[in-house]
Amino acid sequence: MERVFITNTTTQVVPNQPPTHASVSTDYNGMAVKIACEKIKKRLQPFVDENPMGSWKEWVTTAHENLVSLSATGHYGVEQISYDPVTGKGPATLYCTHGAACSEVEIDCLTGEHQVLRTDIVMDVGRSINPALDIGQIEGAFLQGYGLFVTEELRWSENGELLNCGPGMYNVPRVKHIPREFNVHLLPNSDNPKAVFSSRGIGEPPLFLSSSVFFAIKEAIRAARLEIGLRDDFDLFPPATQENIRMMCGDQVQQYKN
Repeated sequence: MERVFITNTTTQVVPNQPPTHASVSTDYNGMAVKIACEKIKKRLQPFVDENPMGSWKEWVTTAHENLVSLSATGHYGVEQISYDPVTGKGPATLYCTHGAACSEVEIDCLTGEHQVLRTDIVMDVGRSINPALDIGQIEGAFLQGYGLFVTEELRWSENGELLNCGPGMYNVPRVKHIPREFNVHLLPNSDNPKAVFSSRGIGEPPLFLSSSVFFAIKEAIRAARLEIGLRDDFDLFPPATQENIRMMCGDQVQQYKN
């Protein structure tokens, strides 16, 4: 492995590389690399058969001396998705990535502030190629979704103009918003025959798991309302900002205002 080097991609090397979006980087590029490696491996196989006890360096050197090409390109394209938007039939994706999350929160009914005490996540990433990277992706997507469901409230003018168009004008997730106890588990022994080495794309899917924080906040508000004799049915829409939490708690101060 110490002889393997990875450099930045350029259009001089890969002229038609797809973009790295929608969690397809490993699916596309990983499979293309695998195809290229299999081509070189096939060319080296005769020299391996002649010298089965040899080293990688010896096989490559012998192949080079015999004018065998030691470079290859790999190209991979996923099979066509047959989903029909008119009939609503057929698979919409090549495969699915699943996960589950449970969050525990504490709210301050007087100020509307809250703290995420604990979050547990179980994610099906297939057979992870790089568990540390996948866990980092899950944690990052969760915090990004936390902004969507809890802190980042967009405000519009009467003319439809976005008033807070930038992170300096709304509350983005920060270090204090990370759950005090944050546990991420990768589901073991999960196969996915439709991706390289049975892995699964993991960029965006964990984002929605942040909704567990939103619904935990809503349950905490419901408990607070019941304590003071208010109805437990109320409308709380994302994001559950500090102001919205404070308004929904509905204590005596809020009742007096109304």
